[in-house]
Amino acid sequence: MNKIEKLFRKISKKDREDLLDLVGRIIDGKDGLNIVKIKNTDFFRLKHKNFRIIFHKNDGEVVIDSIRLRNENTYRNL
Repeated sequence: MNKIEKLFRKISKKDREDLLDLVGRIIDGKDGLNIVKIKNTDFFRLKHKNFRIIFHKNDGEVVIDSIRLRNENTYRNL
């Protein structure tokens, strides 16, 4: 079981549904999301409440790297 699966087991059903909807919107390339490129990396992030969805694009495809609760270590080791 990876870290994303563990997180999804711990959070509420509402938060889980919201995050899955956001991931789907990222993959579909929907506009209207507050996506920001992380400085000095090839990664992007999307904020939702206390969660951060970190992803990158590889040959035009979106790869979700992590979904994390925001803390002081969220953007380390990218």
